[in-house]
Amino acid sequence: MPFQHLAILAVVQGITEFLPISSSGHLVLVPAVLGVPDQGLLLDVAVHVGTLGAVLLYLWRDIGAMIMGVGRTLRGRNDPGARLFGFLVVGTIPVVAAGFALNHYYPEGIRSLTVIGWTTLGFGLLLMIADQVGMTLRRIEHLRYGDVIMVGVAQVLALIPGTSRSGICMTAGRVLGMERTDAARFAMLLGIPAISGAGVLKGYELWKTGNMAVTGDVIVTASLSFIAALFSVALMMAWLRRASFTPLAIYRVLLGGFLLAIAYGWVG
Repeated sequence: MPFQHLAILAVVQGITEFLPISSSGHLVLVPAVLGVPDQGLLLDVAVHVGTLGAVLLYLWRDIGAMIMGVGRTLRGRNDPGARLFGFLVVGTIPVVAAGFALNHYYPEGIRSLTVIGWTTLGFGLLLMIADQVGMTLRRIEHLRYGDVIMVGVAQVLALIPGTSRSGICMTAGRVLGMERTDAARFAMLLGIPAISGAGVLKGYELWKTGNMAVTGDVIVTASLSFIAALFSVALMMAWLRRASFTPLAIYRVLLGGFLLAIAYGWVG
């Protein structure tokens, strides 16, 4: 695949992965706008792995706290870091179960432009409503396991392209009354096991093909998406300390409308 195509794919994914604006909705535009073949699910996952590295670096304090907290808990001491780790385990179970089922019946995923258009638009409206009506009283440490299960079940919807994994988790967080920065932070934390699982699964499939040319594309794409995602995450968190999700929700509604216009042949 040409380097220019890989670079655009990586930057688009890096910028959109943790913003609640549907990375799938943007990725589907790459072949549509450039007039090149669809990049395929494997390279989509490769750029997700690159963004995983970025969020691991950005959230290193939370990750360190979880590691230390689990160690203290094993020594018989209660620790908030271990509780956060428990949240991630419980919140990930629903999407793991649903993901295995989807991969079995639809190994290439659901990649319909019409579906992506409607989910990008619909869940954008849902985010806007949740952000407007939701309170901003709770932080991650105020969550209960029932709340985490709700966010985890919401994350299952992200298996439908265009939903936006981060977006649906942030929407659920706002419904629960979480502060915007904490809703975004928890969504990114939940993304660590979800993206890791997808990367391992598709990485194994790549290894079985033995296609080193594809492997080279994967490495380049993942590296570039890592850089783009690191900047994107930092900018998003700075934005949410001062503003709301509403402009981002409006943007994805417009994007969804544009994708539907392409899907139904209203624009060339």
